[in-house]
Amino acid sequence: MSDRSSGFGSFLLGVAVGAVVGFLFAPEAGDDTRRKLGKRLRNLRDAAEEKVDEVRGLLESDAADEGEGEEDEEAEEVSTREQLRRRLDEARRRRRREEAPARMEEEEEPLA
Repeated sequence: MSDRSSGFGSFLLGVAVGAVVGFLFAPEAGDDTRRKLGKRLRNLRDAAEEKVDEVRGLLESDAADEGEGEEDEEAEEVSTREQLRRRLDEARRRRRREEAPARMEEEEEPLA
């Protein structure tokens, strides 16, 4: 997962550097360019802060949900284990039923 985040971080860094270079080489006056760049950087910072708060809220809610959901997960695990046990028992019964006629046929054959 760290590979994804480093790739995404590199992408964002590239976008930011590209925007700065684009503004610096734009055919506008330096003051206007700096003002626009400052405004966009503030907007970018605000958007980043909002995303950080959003992710923090999601992480906190997930942590709270994990604490509450541990009992549910144990119940699901038990029910899954029970389902597997039942399937195994049923498969064993079917196998015994299939093997029983074969054993009877072997016993009925006369030995020479």
